[in-house]
Amino acid sequence: MSVIIRRARQEDCSRLLELVNELALYEKAPQEVTVTLEHFIDSGFGNNPVWWAFVAEENNVVLGFALYYIRYSTWKGQRMYLEDILVTEKARGKGIGKLLFDQLIVEAKEKKFSGIVWQVLEWNEPAINFYKKYKANFDPEWINCSIAM
Repeated sequence: MSVIIRRARQEDCSRLLELVNELALYEKAPQEVTVTLEHFIDSGFGNNPVWWAFVAEENNVVLGFALYYIRYSTWKGQRMYLEDILVTEKARGKGIGKLLFDQLIVEAKEKKFSGIVWQVLEWNEPAINFYKKYKANFDPEWINCSIAM
């Protein structure tokens, strides 16, 4: 396997949004992706970046990514929040997700984050089984809340 894991670059953003849309289709919510490419780029590569990502690339094609930001817990301090991890459907089963997740763990340790947190849809058995390999804790107590602006 000649997959390279590297930090995302600004020129990757168009491809990353393609993959975000692929993820939204998989999660049965394609209409929920409303971010523009300009906003996406500015949010990751502007004067005040709020997200960082790693990409999995093979033969100069981005096959997957893991995008995170820093979350602050008054109980635990800085934590990595994994917003999305995705390997395009055609490239699944090659260990690319593991390469990306392992890189996130390295990053979290290097930055001295107190942990990594994320959400997974309760029906997404492949993802749940993937996270179980990392001995992830699944917390049924908390309810997701949000408001739209």
